[in-house]
Amino acid sequence: MSARASVLDPLSETPIYVRQLPELRLGVAWALAVVLFVLGLAAWEAKWRADGVGPTYRNSDAAWAMQRRRIDTGEGDKTVLIGSSRILFDVQLAVWQRVLGERPIQLSQEGTSPIFALENLADDPDFTGRLVVGVSPPLFFSAFDRRAGAFKYYRDESLSQRAGQWLSMRLLEPFFAFYDDDFALMTVLKRQDWPARAGVPNSKDVRRLSVQEADRNTRMWDKVERDAEYNALVKSIWLQILKPPPGVTPEMMQKLGAQQVERAVAAVAKLRARGVPVIFLRAPSDGPFLEVENKAFPRAATWDVLLQRTGAHGIHFEDYPELGAFTPVEWSHLSGADAERFTEALCQILERDFGWPRRRG
Repeated sequence: MSARASVLDPLSETPIYVRQLPELRLGVAWALAVVLFVLGLAAWEAKWRADGVGPTYRNSDAAWAMQRRRIDTGEGDKTVLIGSSRILFDVQLAVWQRVLGERPIQLSQEGTSPIFALENLADDPDFTGRLVVGVSPPLFFSAFDRRAGAFKYYRDESLSQRAGQWLSMRLLEPFFAFYDDDFALMTVLKRQDWPARAGVPNSKDVRRLSVQEADRNTRMWDKVERDAEYNALVKSIWLQILKPPPGVTPEMMQKLGAQQVERAVAAVAKLRARGVPVIFLRAPSDGPFLEVENKAFPRAATWDVLLQRTGAHGIHFEDYPELGAFTPVEWSHLSGADAERFTEALCQILERDFGWPRRRG
């Protein structure tokens, strides 16, 4: 049979050429495709394993929504942690549970102000527990909202999305090292050392910094601590981020900061009316991070005003030697071991100075 046959179109008498499909053994083709897929997958997984990468649960909007829904389904009396990445990395849930008898709900979001979560919880009558609010000055007082989309996801998540998250957390995330946004093929290609082009931004994206458990208990990835080259890369990204945006003046930042304080005042008032204690927490920072924070967000004009206006208690690492003794690995977050000791010291302060109760269960 010819590989190419022609027939006449009865309306136009124009030849129509039809390419004949070759005869194939489809079973063999399918088997070959599966083998190639498995080999490619294994090679990609082996590449990242050799680079010191291990499996971790993904810090997705779906994972955050899963923890947020715990408040809606009978756990509204629990301690909740909100904040940015410092509270996410530096507070270890297992240590908190060991010291105070309760494993908190972790709702902190990296690169995002907790103002959004604070207002969300203030408007939720199901939340009647205790609240710890992390304050990272550049994020808290600017209301930067990198992860604010998680709230929309939490409200609108479909049953199919919930099912997908359930399957991901049981079949993929605990077993595959490559199953992380930082190791996606297009992400890896994007961060190669491509030649600079005029008019094209050449900034570096934040790299993987942490490992996470199913309930979003998070600790710093040990590679940031033990790999000097990777640590230097992370610090270079922080230096890039710490540069003030073009056109932003100190007066603009002060005005924006005052607006966030007023939002916090309104939210804390709602929580207090429901009997919810609120404690603000300023975790350690160091190096250029601390220099920028002290210069752009001086304590007297931000932290002190926040506590005075809200009437809430605050724990600042500079006020407690047991908290100020820790040095962040890359100026902003504690190592896993230091985070455990930090959490233990924090829990002891909460119990000793603020009457935080020990619970069972």
